[in-house]
Amino acid sequence: MESIQSTKQRFGIIGNSITLNRAIEKAIQVAPTDISVLVTGESGVGKESIPKIIHSLSHRKHGKYIAVNCGAIPEGTIDSELFGHEKGAFTGATQTRSGYFEVADGGTIFLDEVGELPLTTQVRLLRVLENGEFIKVGSSKVQKTNVRIVAATNVNMFEAINKEKFREDLYYRLSTIDINLPPLRERQEDIHLLFRKFASDFALKYKMPTIKLADEAILLLKKFRWSGNIRQLRNVAEQVSVLEQNRTISSDTLRAYLPSNNINLPAVIKTTKSENDFSSEREILYKVLFDMKSDLNDLKKLTMKLMKAENVKDIQKDNEGLIQKIYGENDTPQYDNTNDLEVLALSENKSEIIEEIKTDKYHFAEEIEEVETLSLHDKELELIKKSLERHNGKRKLAADELGISERTLYRKIKQFDL
Repeated sequence: MESIQSTKQRFGIIGNSITLNRAIEKAIQVAPTDISVLVTGESGVGKESIPKIIHSLSHRKHGKYIAVNCGAIPEGTIDSELFGHEKGAFTGATQTRSGYFEVADGGTIFLDEVGELPLTTQVRLLRVLENGEFIKVGSSKVQKTNVRIVAATNVNMFEAINKEKFREDLYYRLSTIDINLPPLRERQEDIHLLFRKFASDFALKYKMPTIKLADEAILLLKKFRWSGNIRQLRNVAEQVSVLEQNRTISSDTLRAYLPSNNINLPAVIKTTKSENDFSSEREILYKVLFDMKSDLNDLKKLTMKLMKAENVKDIQKDNEGLIQKIYGENDTPQYDNTNDLEVLALSENKSEIIEEIKTDKYHFAEEIEEVETLSLHDKELELIKKSLERHNGKRKLAADELGISERTLYRKIKQFDL
């Protein structure tokens, strides 16, 4: 079996961290088999090196090796790219075409960004993994292929499964062996080694002296979070190599090439509005409406007492707290003789009013429900309008922010005539 060190030299892999060595060791061990492998890790950690190691150390090394970036192929053509199509299968299909699975028969296919595959394509891929069968687009003939599939993704697969964006059965078929590559911030001892390698490569490429980092610049390099991982480190090394005249780089000089808000900060928390946010808003709205209903009931009780009473001032004194709650301390109504006469006039017909209230004992509740429905309608309309404005009319982004499906949002837009 090939050693880890010789494999790293052969494929130009720089670093001595334990997690990196463990990932390479797993790749070496699994290479002689035909087991499907899923390579996981953040964007820019070098996932594409693992399938190359697996293919070159397998019995398929003399067969074809095809790398496919699933995220770069449009959804409408990805089935044709992977499985081929028959002449006339769709507009523009002027001739029969072989797909990658047919061309790579006997070799290895690397499916990069496999988490971006459409669900319909995932079903076809699952069939290939289960029995090696596929059907070209526009054909009814079942074809056989013998390929080794190595996939890679930077997507959280369990989260994608929970959101029904990735099939659970396909995930377990792909991840018979899971090889995780660590982010660069967890390989601090390798950061300076990689930077020196890139600086040497660019000095040779651009025919100039190699840049060197001062001690404080090395510390800054290790503290940086490197959200773009090795790819970002390589870009910084290239920029500094080309633009700086002084070949000894200080920490101040290096800091100018690094985003100032990205030095070992905690992970960014997702701020997209969730369904829970809207639930809390609804709860607040309901509370306001129920408080309104309670105030109306209190007002109803006060009105009944006024209609039954002989002396209005006594009622005002006895119900001072209730009156202040309804009208406020500064707006408490002051009754005079004129008001007494108005109330007495009202009292003459009090038997009719009381009878009407008794007959329609739910009329206040009906008014509250009507107000509630109207308020919720307006609130929903306002939220949809603001979200669409924020995202310049892009329904998919607005639907994600609102926590609803794009189809539901489209129906609401038609309903509210937006």
